[in-house]
Amino acid sequence: MQPSEASGARPLDIASKIALTLRQMGIPGLPRNYELFYEAYTGTNQALIADIIDLGTKATQARLDTISARHLGRGRAEDVVESARSEIAGKIDEVMMLLLKERKSLESYGKFLDETSSGIGDRTALTKELLARIVGVMATATGTTIDHGKQIARSMADKSAELEKVKSTLEEYKRLADTDPLTQIHNRRAFDNALTGIYAHSKAMLPGSLIIADIDDFKRINDCYGHPTGDHIIQNVAAILQAIAPSGVFVARTGGEEFALLTRSGGEQAVAELAEQVRMAIEHGDYSSLQNSEPCGPITVSMGMCMASEAGSPDDLYAKADRALYASKTGGRNRVTLHSSLAKGEFRKGWMLYKND
Repeated sequence: MQPSEASGARPLDIASKIALTLRQMGIPGLPRNYELFYEAYTGTNQALIADIIDLGTKATQARLDTISARHLGRGRAEDVVESARSEIAGKIDEVMMLLLKERKSLESYGKFLDETSSGIGDRTALTKELLARIVGVMATATGTTIDHGKQIARSMADKSAELEKVKSTLEEYKRLADTDPLTQIHNRRAFDNALTGIYAHSKAMLPGSLIIADIDDFKRINDCYGHPTGDHIIQNVAAILQAIAPSGVFVARTGGEEFALLTRSGGEQAVAELAEQVRMAIEHGDYSSLQNSEPCGPITVSMGMCMASEAGSPDDLYAKADRALYASKTGGRNRVTLHSSLAKGEFRKGWMLYKND
């Protein structure tokens, strides 16, 4: 699945490749179609790729949705959310019924106390036996009310535990939905949300930054050593990124061999030093072929960096960091380029892969 690229032109980014493929196959540019092809381009699911190739000229929306359901669990999110919604609604109804029972029990107890008090007040004389009988009846009624309250409390605790299980299920699903299956770090969907978050408060200071890293000459690695080794190298690079990135730095795989780091603090010099540490660690990593264990390094990455204060929006920040990455690629690879060091020029690239229909 490699659309043709003009000779001498800049290699197409993943977003452009997918858009071109959709046009060539006559497929509507719906987000769910975009996600399907994104997974085919950046994932390792050969069965998914084979199904897409088998579409040929018969890429109807129904067939695309069938493939999505088969390989991506299309509809799983809706099923999980709908199931959780129904379960939560049911638990809320049960809690309301428990509260209603408790209310009726307290109302009955209050009515009993009123009647008893009225009865005592109407009597001109109270014998010892009568008082003992009244006290016994009141003690029984009070004990019954207390026991009922304890039962309600236990039931409420059970419902709370059941709701916690539903919450845990939703949280686990969200974690899986935001995790790249190959590397187990954040995926592009999570990255889109995190990148948007940098500009969530327009009047706030923007100390954050974006670093984009792309493995150099990755096609050669796949061609020479095979895709399993290529996937293994991607996993190794992801592990290095996670090991070096300080706590609070958001690390994601944003494309086939492309990664991103989002920081929320630190000046340009500190962020540039972090990028250089990552670059050097990857360059000096130990990489070997899965077929024969022979060394297949060195593996290097080109990196582009931009401070959030240099951009006015998530789209602008991504475009500027990517422009710096391109400068690293054309400047010889295996280097870090700061956007602030580049001459002004026009550059545009879309970054958000996941949007609502």
